[in-house]
Amino acid sequence: MATRVVPALLIALLAVVHAQLWFGRGSVAAVGEMQRKLQQQKAANVQAQQANDQLAAEVRDLQEGMEMVEEKARLELGMVKPNEIFVNVVPAK
Repeated sequence: MATRVVPALLIALLAVVHAQLWFGRGSVAAVGEMQRKLQQQKAANVQAQQANDQLAAEVRDLQEGMEMVEEKARLELGMVKPNEIFVNVVPAK
């Protein structure tokens, strides 16, 4: 009887450890899901970093010179310099 208890106990312990591997908190499926979320977050971080870099470049341009201010005024607000003629060409459809 004693010789059968040890293998049965070891098999039961193995089953518990195996169940944790497949269904527990650190299971294979949970790790795969976390890796997928990590990749999504890394992609979002890259996009946010690019947007931050672009905004930082715009701020730097605005602080350093008037060229950026003039460009924004012309494109976004339709402003022109004094004694300048504005010509708007509309393409034919």
